[in-house]
Amino acid sequence: MTDPIRFIDNFADLPDPRVERTWLHSLMDILVVTLCAVIAGAEGWSDIAQYGVTKQQWLKTFLELPHGIPTDDTFRRVFARLDPAAFRDCFAQWPSAIQTKTRGQVILFDGERLPFRW
Repeated sequence: MTDPIRFIDNFADLPDPRVERTWLHSLMDILVVTLCAVIAGAEGWSDIAQYGVTKQQWLKTFLELPHGIPTDDTFRRVFARLDPAAFRDCFAQWPSAIQTKTRGQVILFDGERLPFRW
């Protein structure tokens, strides 16, 4: 594999439902923090926000986070306003892109080689 499969590339066309003048956090930052937190075991908005706070230094190595980590209320409000069908379609592209790129072989997840089937 010569180039990485970037999660955010699959969400580039996801409409941001917020009023632009009120944005403090980019939609991509919110989505990536949420994904990382859920993979790490977060079970709610406060868990996601707490994960972001504890992992902020690491997250800033690949996210902008100009205003720090969003609050749990911000995560909740943004996800409540996203178009569910548009989000589903974008999210479904991600594993499909992985499968295409790896030709259905294996992916590394948490240091283990696992067969990837979608």
